[in-house]
Amino acid sequence: MTLDVSAIHAEQVTLNSLVQNILYASGTVGAILVVVGLLLIDAGTARRKNLFNSTIEKTLGFFLGFATYYMVGFGLWAGQYYIMEGATMMDSVKDWWLGGGMTNALAHHTDPGTFPGLNTFQIFIFFLATFAGIINILFHFSVSERMKASAYFVICVVAAVVSSALSWATWGSVGPLTLAGFHDFFGVGFVYLFPAGMALVFTPMLGARPGMMDPHPQVSAYLAPSIGLCAPGLLLIFAGLPMVILSCLFFFDPEALAVSVTMADTSVGIAINNYALVWAGGAITGLILAYRSGNYAYTLLGPLAGYAAGASGFDVYLPWEAFLLGLAAPLVAFAVYEFTLKRGIDEHKLFPLFIGCGTFGMIVLGIFKAGTPRGGYFGIEEGAYAFQAGEISLIMQLVGAAVCIGVGVITALIMAPVLKATVGLSVSEEDQVAGLDPKLWELEPDVITHADSK
Repeated sequence: MTLDVSAIHAEQVTLNSLVQNILYASGTVGAILVVVGLLLIDAGTARRKNLFNSTIEKTLGFFLGFATYYMVGFGLWAGQYYIMEGATMMDSVKDWWLGGGMTNALAHHTDPGTFPGLNTFQIFIFFLATFAGIINILFHFSVSERMKASAYFVICVVAAVVSSALSWATWGSVGPLTLAGFHDFFGVGFVYLFPAGMALVFTPMLGARPGMMDPHPQVSAYLAPSIGLCAPGLLLIFAGLPMVILSCLFFFDPEALAVSVTMADTSVGIAINNYALVWAGGAITGLILAYRSGNYAYTLLGPLAGYAAGASGFDVYLPWEAFLLGLAAPLVAFAVYEFTLKRGIDEHKLFPLFIGCGTFGMIVLGIFKAGTPRGGYFGIEEGAYAFQAGEISLIMQLVGAAVCIGVGVITALIMAPVLKATVGLSVSEEDQVAGLDPKLWELEPDVITHADSK
C-alpha cells in the first residue's frame, strides 16, 4: 500500500506525541528490567538442583501471561474509559483484542476524532502485558520447586485474565472501585495483592520444600546457590521502576502537565523522589534488622518492604512522608516473616512484602491522605466522571485491599480442585528431593552441596 502523505492524520504523529510514545516505551523497558531483576533473585535463592527449572518456568510463565494479555487483557482494562464514553466493555474488547481494529490500526491512518493518541495506547498494551507476566513470576516465587509445571502454566493464563479484570476495577481513574474512593497509583492491588491472595491458598496445599523449614532425611538443609546474586537483582529492580512511574502518569496540555493515573494532582519530580525515599528508608531499617537479628534476608526485604508500602501513594505523598513510611515498612515485613517462620510456612516473599507491607501501605494512605481529591477524567467538569470528584477514603482502601486479596483467594480455590483432578498439582516429595533439573532436563549441578550429601 502506497503512503499518501497528504491523506495522513498529522495530529496523530506530532513531535509532542512522539515524546509521549518514547516516554511510555521507556516504561516497558523499565518493566523488563524488573523481570531480569526478579529472575536474578530467583537464580540466587533456588536450590541448586532446581536452578534451571525454576528460572525457565518463571520465564515461560511470564510469556504466557504476556501473550494472554495481548489476546484479551488490555480490552478489559481499557473498558473503564469506554464505559465513561457511553460504550460497553465488549466494545473495548472488540477494539483491543489481538485482532481488534484499534490494536491493528496505523495511527496516522486513524482519525483522531475516532481515537486520539493511538500510538501511545498501543504502546500501553506492551507496558501492561509485561506486568501480566510479572504477576506470574511473583506467584511462582510462592510455589517454586513444588508445583507441577503444567498446573503453573494453566494458572498463568487464568491469572492474566482475572488480574486484567481486576485492574479495570482498581487501577485507573474511572474504574468502579477507584470512583468509590480506592486509590492505587502503582497497581499494588492487581499486581501484588492478587498473586499473594492465590499464594494464601496454594502455599499450604503444597507444603514446605525438603530441608527448608526442618532437616529432611535426604536433604539436611535448603541451601541457595548464590545469595550474592540477589543484590544486583535488587538494584536492577530499583533501576527499572522509575521509568515505570513515568508510565503511570497522564500528560495533558499545557505542554506536559503530569496527572497521576488516578487523576490526583502530582508531578514527575515528586513521584520519583517518593519512590527513591521509600527504598532508602526501607534499606536503612532493613540494615538495622539484619545486623540485629543476624538474618541476611532483611537486607533484601528492607528496601522492597519500603517500596511495597509506598507504591500505592507515590503520587500523593510528600518526600519526607515517603521516607518515614519507608523506615516503618520493614517492621511490618519483619513481623510477618517471623510469624511465618515460627509456623513452618514456606513463603518468604509475597506474604511479608505484599500481604504485610502492601496492605499496610494502603491503610496508611487511607489514614493520612483521606480526603485527597482524585478520580474522574481531566476536562470533565460534572457528572460521575468529573475530574477529581472523588476522594481517598480509608474504608475504600480497606475494601480495595480485601477485594484484591480475595479475588486471588477465590481464583485459587476454584483452580485447585480442577488442577488436582486433571494435570495434578504437586511435585512428588521424591522428585523434590532429587531435584527437577535432573528429573526434567537431565541437568546435573556442577557441585554437590553438603546438604545433599547427607
